[in-house]
Amino acid sequence: MNTLVTYFSAEGTTKKIAEDFAKKIEADVFEIVPTELYTKEDINYMNPVSRCNREQIRKKDVPVKGKVAEFDQYDTVYIGFPIWYAQAPRVVYTFCKEYNWEGKKVCAFATSGGSGIGKTAKKLEPYVSGAASLDAKL
Repeated sequence: MNTLVTYFSAEGTTKKIAEDFAKKIEADVFEIVPTELYTKEDINYMNPVSRCNREQIRKKDVPVKGKVAEFDQYDTVYIGFPIWYAQAPRVVYTFCKEYNWEGKKVCAFATSGGSGIGKTAKKLEPYVSGAASLDAKL
């Protein structure tokens, strides 16, 4: 079984968890990186007009640098991210739209400074259309 751990990390928390987990289960790793990197001001959740808030509210696509080589070889894909506005950041949705998820087991995991995982799996479901299963844990 081929496994991929992919993640987006704004401040390093999700990165550490994803890389430690991938090492433990001997999985490949792919970091989801936006083409325009986030600054500290961009992820200031307290500022209603910050970039992260505008992207979430407008459901804006956020282009991703690079692609997962030979994505079709993976049976199981873990997707990690911080919780933004009770869901995955928009860059994660954009990443998911780029691939064929048919028959794959998808497991989302999230980090959060204060909110739960909520309906993250339900919101992510349309973007991993065809996945054999989708689960989400905090």
